[in-house]
Amino acid sequence: MKSILLLLFTIFTCKGFSQIHSFSLTRSDFLLDGKPFQIISGEMHPARIPREYWRQRIQMARAMGCNTIAAYIFWNYQEQKEGEFDFRTGNKDVATFIRTCQDEGMWVLLRPGPYVCAEWDLGGIPPYLLKYPDIKLRCMDSRYMAAVDKYITHLAKELAPLQCIHGGPILMVQIENEYGSYGNDMNYLKALRRAWIRNGIKVPFYTADGATPFMLEAGHLKGTAIGLDSGSNDGDFEQAGKADPDVPAFSSETYPGWLTHWGETWQHPDTNDLKKEMEYLLQHKKSFNLYVVHGGTNFGFTAGANAFSGTQYQPHVTSYDYDAPINEQGQPTPKYFMLRNLIAKYTGHQLPGLPQVIPVIVIPPIPMSAFSSIWDYLPAPRFSVQPKPMEAFGQNQGLMLYRTKLIGHKSGKLTITAPHDFALVFIDGKFIDTVYRDGGKWTVELPKSNSTEPVLDILMEGMGHINFAQYMMDPKGITERVTLNGMTLMNWDIYPLPMDEHFLTHIAGTDKLSTGRKGIFFKGRFHLASTGDTYIDMHNYRKGMVYVNGHNLGRFWNKGPQQRLFCPAPWLKKGDNEIIVFDLLQTEAKEINGEKTPE
Repeated sequence: MKSILLLLFTIFTCKGFSQIHSFSLTRSDFLLDGKPFQIISGEMHPARIPREYWRQRIQMARAMGCNTIAAYIFWNYQEQKEGEFDFRTGNKDVATFIRTCQDEGMWVLLRPGPYVCAEWDLGGIPPYLLKYPDIKLRCMDSRYMAAVDKYITHLAKELAPLQCIHGGPILMVQIENEYGSYGNDMNYLKALRRAWIRNGIKVPFYTADGATPFMLEAGHLKGTAIGLDSGSNDGDFEQAGKADPDVPAFSSETYPGWLTHWGETWQHPDTNDLKKEMEYLLQHKKSFNLYVVHGGTNFGFTAGANAFSGTQYQPHVTSYDYDAPINEQGQPTPKYFMLRNLIAKYTGHQLPGLPQVIPVIVIPPIPMSAFSSIWDYLPAPRFSVQPKPMEAFGQNQGLMLYRTKLIGHKSGKLTITAPHDFALVFIDGKFIDTVYRDGGKWTVELPKSNSTEPVLDILMEGMGHINFAQYMMDPKGITERVTLNGMTLMNWDIYPLPMDEHFLTHIAGTDKLSTGRKGIFFKGRFHLASTGDTYIDMHNYRKGMVYVNGHNLGRFWNKGPQQRLFCPAPWLKKGDNEIIVFDLLQTEAKEINGEKTPE
């Protein structure tokens, strides 16, 4: 009997997490069970990775030499509708992700927001809050904080039992994110810390900011560990010591790659700079977190955007490959092996072998046909004297159609103020022009019409809420007004078109389809003898979104650089599969195929 108990004890403690552990801060070190501990962390986000791939991605990070996983939790992914929290469905089950880290011998740095940035839609904050036009985010606005408190209460119930002090893998919890780049409300940061403590979080906290005096002064709470985004040299760590000499600092975001916007070339930062920074951190035994070790994918409408002026708008591509060491498909890159060799060299650890790679497949050309139009599925309209944004109608993403009759002026200069984010303009069903938010060129020329009361249609696409800096109040659709030759146009019928998976189930074929009118659904079917990861090649289409077997793969745009969308094997089936493409601009059906690589 004793031998059986000893065997069971060995099985459940061999990875070191089933026992209660302590994690604490000194002036210069992190202490795990009273001994100095170097955090070697790789970041990945469960929401950007199909649940079926969580374990393989974590194993890849461990084989590279990481002992910790840092994970953002996206509030608006867990609460997609106000008051409806989901911690169980698919990759929303964050507790299982953290337990999987534990199973694989990894500690966890928890980054739960409420704001996270992360190139994610609105930085993780729920867009439903934008229904209040005067709300202020990331401060002590009572409406914002009431929603924050509910989120923390629900999330803490899931994660408090997984702290290391209870035998779980969570070592630290981050308060907010890079707050010193945004604001200086210390009352807000203290309120967040109190809320977590009130809900049972007892492990140490940390903040993360740029290594500059003003950011650290505005974004750091005394007594919490200092994260530096990034900490690359002695000077950075000296700044942290000046900000708070009583706690340790670490590089909370060391960047092996970088983000990409639509219209740019793919970002490929210099690997020699990364190697130099990593050698500094490893030689000096500094703790660090690689942001990101694996990026994943902005499936659906989860990609955010940047803006650093009132007329600038830089939406992120669907891929979140990030030029990371582990690519979007979970495969190692040359950068991966460089980092693996460095970590093994400086730590002296014998690293585990790499897990098995996931098979990839090529899907032969898929014939496509136009089968429906967005104009055939307009819901009952909502009336408004002036246009209102999507959030005013309980919609956060997708499309919205604004329709009015032209009375008075019937041609001339039409100005949309402000178009968030991409608009198609029609008169009496005839396409006139597009308007794109970036750059502030929001005026088109309306031609004369033979109608006595021409019908103006403006079909708006929301392309992702701004996720960083001062322009995050970013409602979608038409945000103020529409004028024609300076005259404000009144009395609008507004049609919400969320374009989510549920909306798509109502789209059926029609015998009366007019393929000459933009806004077409195309459908194709393909048969698979076996499944595997693939990339859906969209070179033959212009701008829209792709659904495979009901899963929204994300946005495509021939503006580039991304022309192929990642489709993971779990979303495919042996036998018959269906693909639906909605294209805002193209009216001609063209074939599609699946490729093994993203480029």
